[in-house]
Amino acid sequence: MMIQRRSRTLAVACLLAATATLAAAGCAKSETSNTAGGDSSQGAQEAKSPDSTSGSGCTLETYGAPKLDLKDAVVGFSQSEKEANPFRIAETRSIKDEAKKVGVKKLLTTNAQSQLSKQISDIQDMLAQGAQFLIVAPLNSDGLEPALKAAAAKKVPVLTIDRKVNSTACKDYVAFLGSDFVEQGKRAADAMIKVTGGKGKVAILLGTSGNNVTTDRTKGFVDQVKAEAPGLEIVAQQTGEFARDKGQQVMEQLIQSKPDITAVYAENDEMGLGALTAIKAAGKKPGKDVKIVSVDGTRNAVQALANGEYNAVIESNPRFGPLAFATAQKFYAGEEIPENVIITDREYDEANAKDSLGGAY
Repeated sequence: MMIQRRSRTLAVACLLAATATLAAAGCAKSETSNTAGGDSSQGAQEAKSPDSTSGSGCTLETYGAPKLDLKDAVVGFSQSEKEANPFRIAETRSIKDEAKKVGVKKLLTTNAQSQLSKQISDIQDMLAQGAQFLIVAPLNSDGLEPALKAAAAKKVPVLTIDRKVNSTACKDYVAFLGSDFVEQGKRAADAMIKVTGGKGKVAILLGTSGNNVTTDRTKGFVDQVKAEAPGLEIVAQQTGEFARDKGQQVMEQLIQSKPDITAVYAENDEMGLGALTAIKAAGKKPGKDVKIVSVDGTRNAVQALANGEYNAVIESNPRFGPLAFATAQKFYAGEEIPENVIITDREYDEANAKDSLGGAY
């Protein structure tokens, strides 16, 4: 009886919280699901100008795939991580919403739960179910080769989003859609330099290893600090695996081992929010005693910024749906798709945080 009552309560909460657009995607199960994802129609991605794309182009003819009408197609979406992270919730929701808007005949969705072997089998399973076009959010930059080969054998085009794969464009996959992660790290460094005055001791909470997001966000930050603020000393770099609980745990350890830390650069908001909790528990004031800058643009992080407990957030926009399906339509129309389609990302600071909450996810 208790389980039934809780189920009914959850169902009512989901119904009240969802807008008509979000109802199609369902109510996400997460400790942050009351805010995560936001309105998938807000803050839609925009690709930078053609001059900002890179790599050689790919056409349907050079890729060697058959022509396809998405309204008569089976499309597969492979998500890499469990949807307890607001970024992944918003990303999946955006793909589902846009597939419905475009009128895709059937959308298959899978979640690898942060397991590379499962993502490979997920993709192979979708191919077995007749997927004719694949959108893949890779878990790692390496390791997906068996899945990519299986897709190539069936002449099924693959579009990668948010993380790159170390494979050959226009052979193993069509193109990559996502942010310039080195630039994100550089912008985070600029924000950190501004809020610290270019002095202090900063710890970096690294993302998971094995993907270009972590590598590039680290490089951009470290190189920019070295070039522009030699007085800002990087005293620790430790992985928080893009998770809030791990970020909190690592920050607790760092506060013990390096109590003079004055700033934290977290390579995603979840780790930054975990660090915030650890800083509070240590009796320090986040945003003041210890500055916090992170990357993503989740509503919880922007709210913390508005509350004065955070210092800056560099956006990494997860709403890939419109751009992914627009790219697919251009590809099937015979247009040339650049190897890298780089999107624009905004920035949140204390001046715009309160007014910008509606655009956060």
